[in-house]
Amino acid sequence: MAITGMQIYKLLPKTNCKDCGLPTCMAFAMQIAAKQKALSDCPHVSDEAQSELSDASAPPMKLIKIGAGDAAFQCGQETVMFRHEEKFHNGTGVAVRIPASLSDAECLAKVEAINNSVFQRVGEELKTALVAVEVDGCSDPAGRAKAVADKSKVPLILMGKEADRLKAALDAVKDQKPLVFKADAGTVDVLAEACAAAKAPLAVSAGSLDELAEVAGKAKNKGVEEIVLAFGSENVGETLRNLTVARRAALKKTFRALGYPALVDIQADTPELAVVLASSFAAKYASIVVMDVVEPWAILPILTTVQNIYTDPQVPNTVEAKLYEVGSPNENSPVMFTTNFSLTYFSVEGEVERSKIPSYICVVETEGLGVLNAYAGDKISAEKVIETLKTQGVADKVKHRKLIIPGLLPIFRAELEDDSEWKEVIIGPETASKIPAFLNEVWK
Repeated sequence: MAITGMQIYKLLPKTNCKDCGLPTCMAFAMQIAAKQKALSDCPHVSDEAQSELSDASAPPMKLIKIGAGDAAFQCGQETVMFRHEEKFHNGTGVAVRIPASLSDAECLAKVEAINNSVFQRVGEELKTALVAVEVDGCSDPAGRAKAVADKSKVPLILMGKEADRLKAALDAVKDQKPLVFKADAGTVDVLAEACAAAKAPLAVSAGSLDELAEVAGKAKNKGVEEIVLAFGSENVGETLRNLTVARRAALKKTFRALGYPALVDIQADTPELAVVLASSFAAKYASIVVMDVVEPWAILPILTTVQNIYTDPQVPNTVEAKLYEVGSPNENSPVMFTTNFSLTYFSVEGEVERSKIPSYICVVETEGLGVLNAYAGDKISAEKVIETLKTQGVADKVKHRKLIIPGLLPIFRAELEDDSEWKEVIIGPETASKIPAFLNEVWK
């Protein structure tokens, strides 16, 4: 039976502390009732309230954690079908497969490549989230799992169809809380018992969603607390439909049997196709995608897709409007300005850094809009740039009065020269990628 916001509110602390991210306890209660917040998001809720409300207030999709400690990867606990309805919460994790056919040396070399698969983009660290170890075909599945666990900086997925091998591998690394992939109708009893004993998550698969719900139910009845729904990629259209139907059943119908995050095991003829499929499934409800390639050119596009999808559409993606120093600029260094839209700022910063010319970047508050959008929306003007330069004390940092402005705002040049102390305004390039050549050729 559905529980109302008022019933939930009566059991909350009623302090309006805002620690849950909402302004009042009533607003938090209404979000729980709408299945858009979890009771656990309130750090002050009493044990009695937890006990009374835990089942009724649980999000329609369960939160799953793979791995132990600070390195754990979490997925699930999504609350909406479409990002603009609220936001997506836990980004899709990219897992790289370690084939059983690799030698021990090749296996460890690939694990090291996964460890080093870390990127910086618009101020955030993006990285490969999981390593997937195949145990079918290994002469020593427990030894292979242990060797990878010891080397890896990310959580493990143990992959196989043979229950005995999966159990042996799980027993060797159970303290790492790996995801066991995968149980079907024939192996769910054995693997569920093993995962329940080890308190490890289990991925389940079946030929249809109805059968999948049954297998997931059996795993839960055996004591498995964390379940992942596993899908293949052989029929892309069918997989996308199943992902969508399962999510809708969980979120819209509160169908608990399918209220778990989903994993897609990608099989592709070419690395390029694997990247396209992984990005597509990340965009349509896969919480984990497993692929074979680990090269940066393949991983980064997927991570970029995930980063874009899992940003909060209701919160501008901004950096602080202040004066930034790139390198170690001095009184002779270039001065330029840009907007506080994260992608714009970090694109400019990265290219300035690449130029090897230490510089000052004045960031103007534009409510998270890029240069053209800010200009079109009247969020940036020459007058505002002049005021920002004064507020940030930019003139005190350099002895020259040269200002580089974005190439998309040449109209600001005359007003800046007439109304400010910056008497030599230089029109910069229209795209950030041209900044290194521009600075090395123009700035003297």
